[in-house]
Amino acid sequence: MIFHHIGAYLILLKSVFKRPEKGRIYWKETILTMTDIGIGSLGLIVIISTFIGAVMTMQIAFQMVSDLIPNSIIGSINRDSNILELGPTISGLVLMGKIGSSISSQIGSMRVTEQIDALEIMGINAPGYLILPKILAGVTMIPMLVIIAIVCALVGGLLGGSLSGAVTPADYILGIQDNFNGFTVTVALVKAVVFGFIITSVSAYKGYKVKGGALEVGQASTEAVVVGCITILAADYVITALML
Repeated sequence: MIFHHIGAYLILLKSVFKRPEKGRIYWKETILTMTDIGIGSLGLIVIISTFIGAVMTMQIAFQMVSDLIPNSIIGSINRDSNILELGPTISGLVLMGKIGSSISSQIGSMRVTEQIDALEIMGINAPGYLILPKILAGVTMIPMLVIIAIVCALVGGLLGGSLSGAVTPADYILGIQDNFNGFTVTVALVKAVVFGFIITSVSAYKGYKVKGGALEVGQASTEAVVVGCITILAADYVITALML
């Protein structure tokens, strides 16, 4: 079964990346989807990332109780943890639940109501028209959301450390600036692009291949989130192993 789904997924992607009939229509759909993904998910990402950064600062400070370890190391650990792992991965999993289920249910509803069949009868490349704008929007907007998530996590760490007394703002900022490696941001952006592709393409595949009625659409949305989250974690491991 797993190889059947992998093959069907690759065949669907082949249809998705065919040359579009009218680029203007695809461009309009891409802009609308970018707005939906970016603006629609911004508040959720800001809230989650800020609290994660604050909690991480307090937990690191709790474990770094030693006169031999400077307090600035708390900012350094929080910075690298959020850039390399928590920012891209947590954001990817959260967005898989929000965006993935929405895309899967949207395309699945069109499938069970025979709207996709109508597009194919009219000679329109349905996979390209429905899925390609979502993939382009995902690989464009999700890296931006990840950058915002990292910034919010660092700001949240500053606020959490200051309010709890775990670390002074001066020590925290010094730790963020100390021995910063810009390559970690590159790794985070590569993860974000890959996660964006996974979120949009896997959920679209599950919705496109659904059969039945409303019950099956709901089941497909759930399966899309589960499979997408597992795929994101596997891709996270592979990218980390290859780039670090």
